[in-house]
Amino acid sequence: MLAAFQAHPVRDVAVTGYGCLGQCGNGPMVLVIPEQVCYSSVQPSEVPAVVERHLKGGQPIAAMLYSQFHPHP
Repeated sequence: MLAAFQAHPVRDVAVTGYGCLGQCGNGPMVLVIPEQVCYSSVQPSEVPAVVERHLKGGQPIAAMLYSQFHPHP
């Protein structure tokens, strides 16, 4: 997963690997800081959408949000 993000660099965004976030059954997880937006079950093929829509466009992808941290209304 880390390699997929590194293949799509974003200016002024640091991508780092991290150990377990305590949600291993829902991984791979992606946590966007400082917004504290968490995505679950992210596949490498979905990384370009996260990069373009969220990291570059500022719009979290609702369908990919980890529902335990971001419950649907």
